[in-house]
Amino acid sequence: MTAGSRPIRVLVAKPGLDGHDRGAKVVAAALRDAGMEVVYTGLHQTPEMIATAAVQEDVDVVGLSILSGAHMTLFPRVRQLLDEMGRPDVLVTGGGIIPADDMEALRTRGIGRLFGPGTPTSDLISYINTWASEHLES
Repeated sequence: MTAGSRPIRVLVAKPGLDGHDRGAKVVAAALRDAGMEVVYTGLHQTPEMIATAAVQEDVDVVGLSILSGAHMTLFPRVRQLLDEMGRPDVLVTGGGIIPADDMEALRTRGIGRLFGPGTPTSDLISYINTWASEHLES
């Protein structure tokens, strides 16, 4: 899907010390295959590095992969930094090992839908496409 005359731009990042990036790479490839433009920042990114890259790359979506248990800190920090950098319009979504109660708490703090292990990539693609059709200029 496109955002106006260009592809949806997604930044995929692995914040924190978690060194397992297979899932993030699978997601990045699936989003690329779906026609989105994907920037993958690699492992061990700080929230500041992620938000700065998102602004520099002018992305529409930031997808965080968090398996470390630090989701209640990392997701809100990236959201806060994007807001402070003048980009409250960027969707912050992602996935990992995140309990349902935490997913709901994060949603109330401005985080988009979160996805657990084993979720088909088609669910994420559909979610981003639907979000883009509602939030990005045609």
